[in-house]
Amino acid sequence: METVKASRSPRKSRKSDTSANTPVLSEYGKMPPHDVKLEEAVLGALLIDTGAYARVSDTLKPECFYNQKNQIVYEAIVSLAAKQEPIDMLTVTEQLRSDGKLEEVGGDFYIVSLSSKVNSAANVGYHATILSNKYLARELIHFATEIESKAYDAESDIDGLMQQAEGKLFEISQRNLKRDYTQIDPLVSQALYKIQEASKREGMSGIPSGFNDLDKITSGWQQSDLIIIAARPAMGKTAFVLSMAKNMADRGNAVALFSLEMSSLQLVNRLLVNATELSGEKIKTGKMEQWEWEQLNQRAKSLYDKPIYLDDTPSLSIFEFNTKARRLVKEHGVKCIIIDYLQLMNASGMNYGSREQEVSMISRSLKQMAKELEIPIIALSQLNRGVEGRTGDDKRPQLADLRESGAIEQDADMVLFIHRPEYYKITQDAQGNSLVGLAEIIIAKHRNGATDTVRLRFKSELAKFMNISDDLSGAVESESRMNSDFVSQSVGDVPPPIAADADPLGGPSSAMPF
Repeated sequence: METVKASRSPRKSRKSDTSANTPVLSEYGKMPPHDVKLEEAVLGALLIDTGAYARVSDTLKPECFYNQKNQIVYEAIVSLAAKQEPIDMLTVTEQLRSDGKLEEVGGDFYIVSLSSKVNSAANVGYHATILSNKYLARELIHFATEIESKAYDAESDIDGLMQQAEGKLFEISQRNLKRDYTQIDPLVSQALYKIQEASKREGMSGIPSGFNDLDKITSGWQQSDLIIIAARPAMGKTAFVLSMAKNMADRGNAVALFSLEMSSLQLVNRLLVNATELSGEKIKTGKMEQWEWEQLNQRAKSLYDKPIYLDDTPSLSIFEFNTKARRLVKEHGVKCIIIDYLQLMNASGMNYGSREQEVSMISRSLKQMAKELEIPIIALSQLNRGVEGRTGDDKRPQLADLRESGAIEQDADMVLFIHRPEYYKITQDAQGNSLVGLAEIIIAKHRNGATDTVRLRFKSELAKFMNISDDLSGAVESESRMNSDFVSQSVGDVPPPIAADADPLGGPSSAMPF
């Protein structure tokens, strides 16, 4: 069958000029989705019912009209609504005349004829939805055609093209993202039901972080929350979330960690340091005593079969993240997602006036994804250098220190700062108490609870955060173990050395399931 070319002009009707109403044929000879008669009916309803515009304003934009004349008329209606002026045949005609577009749409006669296209505005909302869907279909066709054309080009950058495609598809989907209002009755019933369920549940309502004092304030990380954990470099952001991820996994909660800064193998090495309590230098070099190899072998086994999923895709786009996050929740039952860190993400495929606007879009998308998946999403964030310019206790982070975007603070349900006074050579508080080895988790914003400061123990050589109470009990256990090791070595009960080609973990030779 011969394809009709887009350049061929359709035959004109013998009736009055209808060239503006003639559908434009697409490149492949098919009519783009449209309904000119329905467009005229919607405009007619708007002209005869002054309250009709309020029912369609959220759904219809001027570009939803396929016919150019109808688009111009609707633009005049939008202008009148913006000025809070009445909308009828006379006011729309006058607005078009003042815009110099009355003759372009066919004069007074066309405006009058629109009002005869419909008898009632009762179904204008439903008709507007149909027009909006047809517009989205046209956008998808245009988008697919453009991507197909570029994909045929041998010189196209495929990775860039995929990011562009993701960005454009996300933009189109956002135009169709609407939620209607709900009367309060069912929401009250739902809220009461959740309160009753919470009263029956043992423990906390959210996902425990494993840090007792923090969990008392938050009741765990809550579903649909976006949590921002921010700090200056070297404060231990990655160590904090790795300690937390291990705590979650130890309790059977699947957690995913997207690392844009470190490789998955580096993260596993950090987890090994955390789990085995051997220094990072020993893990990196492998230069350990025999008893340390035994400790590595025994404690590293605790990481096998843990529900921890790592992704080290560099320069991760928000669109790629959304796809992976949905799959992790659906296929692996992930209960919490951690991103290290937010400012390294991008929104490729979409144009922004500044990096601040791009970061704003990323934080907004993360909040939307948390709501969609009904899980907490924890994103690490950098702070600006303003902290370093302050002196003394003023070095404690503030919300204004969030880097690159105030939208991060706005979108987040919680904002936490990690502050280690020892890093700034502050070793005592005002009461003379030692601050060596202590970290403060400052809850600066808590949309559904209190703000406060929680103290944790930080072991820099192990890159590990701990409850202070756990650290005290662990010290007694460590001393007991050292005495036992000393007695063991004294009687000659020394673990045999591990061969250079042997698996020091005693596990499968394949990569860990992270």
